[in-house]
Amino acid sequence: MKHILNLTAAAAMLALAACQPAKTETPAPVTPVATAPAAAIRYGDNAAASGTFEHDGAKLYYETYGEGEPILLIHGNGGSIGGFTAQIEHFKAHYKVIAMDSREQGRSTGSDVPITYEQMTDDLAALLDHLKTGPVSVIGWSDGGIEALLLGIRHPDKVAKLVAMAANLNPSTQAVQPAVLDLVKDAVKQFPPGFGDTAEGKTQLKLVHLLLRQPNIKPEELGKIAVPTLILAGDHDLIRTEHTVEIFNALPNGELGVFPNSTHAAPYNNAELFNATVDRFFTTPYRKIDLVPDTMSALGEMGAKLQALREGK
Repeated sequence: MKHILNLTAAAAMLALAACQPAKTETPAPVTPVATAPAAAIRYGDNAAASGTFEHDGAKLYYETYGEGEPILLIHGNGGSIGGFTAQIEHFKAHYKVIAMDSREQGRSTGSDVPITYEQMTDDLAALLDHLKTGPVSVIGWSDGGIEALLLGIRHPDKVAKLVAMAANLNPSTQAVQPAVLDLVKDAVKQFPPGFGDTAEGKTQLKLVHLLLRQPNIKPEELGKIAVPTLILAGDHDLIRTEHTVEIFNALPNGELGVFPNSTHAAPYNNAELFNATVDRFFTTPYRKIDLVPDTMSALGEMGAKLQALREGK
């Protein structure tokens, strides 16, 4: 049941095999002096890069990699740091990458109260205070995309640029594909009696209620996000394309990208394109487009170059 919920709620949130890189066999040495290859880094399970701190009744687990300008990664419902393996590998070469397991997920603990997106967003703000980072660039995926937007709304001083992949503002069928919500509701009906009496069951119920009842962000609230914000989705996403466009249209300084032939899991199964798109956004100074003047200017420049080619210049 847990696997079903994670698949549905977080677009597979990479299942356990994707979240935790497989262990590699150490080959036998061919000579007495041969050295074994280094084991792959197990992101999300790497004590050497880890730390913990406490906030609002939870003990929160995080890992950091690399040096440079800070980037914060925020995973989705039922996920963990390990789901961002491809992003950590890519960005740690030039940035300080920070990733945290959300409360009651991964290696983080929780409390007896229900989980809210606002609560998890405030956890992230507390993490940045704990690490004394100053403003960070943010990559949020699925539920993490919701939290990225809320971070810009609730803690604008913490963010430099925002990327929200496959986020939604509400849990309705106007935002989420109806088949997804139906699948989650059907899964809930299959919970055995007493499911919520166990610690794991209580957590799963909290995560399901989070999906079915939240978030509740009004589009006009996005007007508070002043920093450049890149809204992303797959063209076959669990989030309706028209809702993704609605989010983009509500932002004062937004950019929009829809990955072709891609799903909600694009950061995993289309990681090269996803990482390149985000990297371009982070490294390119933002310039707000003035629709008609900028279009006409570009067309005029193109026409002038074509004319020059015809004249042999």
